[in-house]
Amino acid sequence: MASPKLSKLEFQIMEALWAGGERSIREILEALPGKRRPAYTTVQTTVYRMETKGVVKRTRKVGNFHVFAATVTREAAQRRLIDELLAMFGGRPQPLMAHLVESGKLTLEDVKEAERTLRRLSRKDVES
Repeated sequence: MASPKLSKLEFQIMEALWAGGERSIREILEALPGKRRPAYTTVQTTVYRMETKGVVKRTRKVGNFHVFAATVTREAAQRRLIDELLAMFGGRPQPLMAHLVESGKLTLEDVKEAERTLRRLSRKDVES
């Protein structure tokens, strides 16, 4: 199943869950960046919508509040976002890679790790 598309706030909520495991709405809210932190009800509504999307689930009820956990991995959500970004470039990674290099955000170590991954994947292709 493909990971559903996540908004910026949904990604922030997921980061809180990935970092801290199961959390209540209040704990999620407190984990969000202090600057421009949304209202409690905004986070609550967003979490309920995320539950409908299937990216979070209620794990238990404590008193009068529910505790939520992520059902989608960070890697799956990141892959979806990267695939969407590449689609904006017609599926071509070269413009994105060029920007990362020119902005200094892609290091030589990143390139070496990518080369290792490409070699490993090409060996798997030859073996199968």
